[in-house]
Amino acid sequence: MLYLNKEQFQEMTGHCREEYPKESCGILAGKISPQSTVDSQRLKLVNKVYRMANVSEKPEICYFMRPAEQFKVFKEMRTLGIEMLGIYHSHIGTPAYPSQRDCEMAFYPETSYVIVSLQDFNKPEIRSFKILDGKIKEEKIMVQEN
Repeated sequence: MLYLNKEQFQEMTGHCREEYPKESCGILAGKISPQSTVDSQRLKLVNKVYRMANVSEKPEICYFMRPAEQFKVFKEMRTLGIEMLGIYHSHIGTPAYPSQRDCEMAFYPETSYVIVSLQDFNKPEIRSFKILDGKIKEEKIMVQEN
């Protein structure tokens, strides 16, 4: 289960809306709770939302993060003692469900893949998935109301 506070949720969805009509992308970083579980899933506590630039040649239909920017974020995460928990991106005209390309680009099997659908711009649909060997399994997202 992925756990965000309200500000982190708003940061992620705000980024997606700001980039519209292009897909946005970013990294969710934090720690996995060693003791807490929900439905036998370890609780992933997000500490930081990293907005990333979408440098895809077709940003209206897919995303791609600049490797140098990713490296910089990974280095900062190591310094802060946190790890990548998730990668988020938006779908501007399709539901919050992984596309074939999303599955092909799922290089981190332990990572949550969060999709923010802006089909209804005023009410984004947000879902999280584990993607392993092309198999998609939905996981829960919890947003703390401060």
